Amino acid sequence: MSVGGEPERAPESHVTPSRLTVAAANDLEPRSEGPLSWRLAGVLRTLRPHQWHKNVFVLAPVVFAKEIFAVELLLRATSAVAIFCLLAGAVYTMNDLADVAADREHPLKRFRPIASGRVPVAWARWLAAGLVVLCLAGSAALGLRFLGILVAYFVLNVAYSFRLKHVAYVDVSCIAAGFVMRVMAGGYATNIAVSYYLLACTASLALFLGFGKRRHELSVAQARAGKQRAALESYSSRGLDFALAATGLITVALYLTYTLDPRTRAFFQSDWLWVSTVFVVLGILRFLTIVRDRPSAESPTQEIVRDGPFVAVILFWVGLVMWVVYHLRPT
Repeated sequence: MSVGGEPERAPESHVTPSRLTVAAANDLEPRSEGPLSWRLAGVLRTLRPHQWHKNVFVLAPVVFAKEIFAVELLLRATSAVAIFCLLAGAVYTMNDLADVAADREHPLKRFRPIASGRVPVAWARWLAAGLVVLCLAGSAALGLRFLGILVAYFVLNVAYSFRLKHVAYVDVSCIAAGFVMRVMAGGYATNIAVSYYLLACTASLALFLGFGKRRHELSVAQARAGKQRAALESYSSRGLDFALAATGLITVALYLTYTLDPRTRAFFQSDWLWVSTVFVVLGILRFLTIVRDRPSAESPTQEIVRDGPFVAVILFWVGLVMWVVYHLRPT
C-alpha cells in the first residue's frame, strides 16, 4: 500500500526497464507475483540475451586472420561464442544476486527479475551453478588453452561480482580484461595467433565504454550514488570525463597505428584499411553523445544497439573492413 492508502500500481508483465524512463519508473512498483510462464520469462531476461552481442569479440581473431570463410575454424569460433554467451548468462545472474539490495534502490534496476522477486533467489542460484558446469564441460572440446582462459574469465567475474566492482577504476579495468579474454579465447579456440594490436585496441575500447557507463550512472544516481553502486562514491564527473577523453583518443590512435603498420598493409595486401578509422571516430563521438544526452536510459551500452546512427556507423565500418580484408570474397 502507498502512504495515501491507495494500492501501489504494478507494471504489466511486458513492461521492462529498457522500455521505461526514470521518470515513468518512479510512478510504478515492481510486480513479484505471476504464473510459472511469467517467471520462466524472467529467468530468460536474467540471462541478458540482449547483452550477448558483446561476445562477438570472440570472433575477432578469425575475422582479422582472413579465415572467416574457413568452415571448420568458423564452427569452432561460433561454438566458443555460444559458450561465452551461456557463461555470461551465469555471470549476469551472479551479479544480480550480489547486487539485489543495491538494485532495489535503483529507479530502473529494481524491475530486474531477481530484485523484483519475479525470479526467486533459490532459482537464480541453481541457474548460475548449472550454466557454469555446462560451460566448463563444453569448453573442454575446444582445447585446454580455451578451457584455461574460460576459467580465468569466470574467476575474474566472480571476484568482480563480490569485491572488485566496489573499487573505482578497478571495476572498469575488470570489464576491459573480460573483453581481452574474449579475444584471447577466440584465438585459442581456433589456434590463431592474436596480434598485440588487437588486444590493445580491445582493451582501450572496453575501458572507454566502461568509463562511459560509469559517467552515465553517476549522472543518473546523483545523491544516491553510493546506494546504487558503491564504487560510484569514489568517482567524480571530472575524473570520468578525463578518463573518457584519454581512452577515446588512445583507442583511435592505436587503431590508426595498426591500420598503417607495414605488416598490416602487407598481410591484407591493401593500403586502405586506415580509412575505416573515420568510422571508429564517428562511433566514439556518437557514444559520447548518448552518454551525455540520454540520462533516462538504463545504460548507454544498451542504448547503442538501439541507436540508429550508431548502428549505421558500425555497419559501415564492418562493410569497409570486410571489403578491405576479404574483397567481399574468400582469399
